[in-house]
Amino acid sequence: MTQVKVTLDRAMETSLVTLYGKAIDAGMTPSILHDQAAVQAVSRIDYDFAGMKAMNERVAPNAAARSKHFDDWTREFLAEHESATVVHLACGLDTRVWRIDPGPSVAWFDVDFPDVIDVRRKLFPERAGYRMIASSVTNPGWFAQIPVDRPVLLVAEGLTMYLDPADGQALFRAIVDHFGHGTFAFDTHNRLGVWLVNIMLKRVFGNAMLHWPVNSRADIDRIDPRLHCEDAVSALLAPSAAGLQRSTRIFTQIIRPFPAIRDLGIYFRYTF
Repeated sequence: MTQVKVTLDRAMETSLVTLYGKAIDAGMTPSILHDQAAVQAVSRIDYDFAGMKAMNERVAPNAAARSKHFDDWTREFLAEHESATVVHLACGLDTRVWRIDPGPSVAWFDVDFPDVIDVRRKLFPERAGYRMIASSVTNPGWFAQIPVDRPVLLVAEGLTMYLDPADGQALFRAIVDHFGHGTFAFDTHNRLGVWLVNIMLKRVFGNAMLHWPVNSRADIDRIDPRLHCEDAVSALLAPSAAGLQRSTRIFTQIIRPFPAIRDLGIYFRYTF
């Protein structure tokens, strides 16, 4: 089996962390995501995953539960729109298009930095209706490559918090401007969540990477009046969190009355 070498910059290293987490989850009993494509990808990448400090069996179910939540929202959208466009922003090395396995009337686009897309092309097979776009999501050039003739779902898992607030808000407005109407599903961290994750990132990678905290839906509502919140779900209270470890579920019940802790991560679904 041909091994795929990677160049470790910020985008690639964080992509490897989440991919490895899903591969770990796939080997656990029970598994939340059952992502065998992630297992196969990890086996082909020339990297010392065993020495990865940021991911282990304690953390992996959280990464899997987040992805399952966005998988479920994607399936809901495609159940309502047989002919549709799905845009996965900052896709990293995620295997969502294979987990969802959309039908032939769905056009699916994965967007990420050129070095990430280069690794994706080496790791993952081509499939009908699927295209990868090598671009920063904050570079508006990628919009021209996405058609606007069908219902569109945009998914941004693990993206917003890495953006500069001004860049993030500009991206939201550009999405509405280009597509006119659609659904945008994404997750955020509040101020405490950004602070806590940055502590971990400094310890593991040597520097903080998160820049944009979102404390409530009001922060998003102010970006553009054309954005309408359909769902705002604490990551700890989402249906996919039912598969987390018992200790995590107990902790969730304890902190439920305390929004600052309960809402460290929030899953949003907006229409426009």
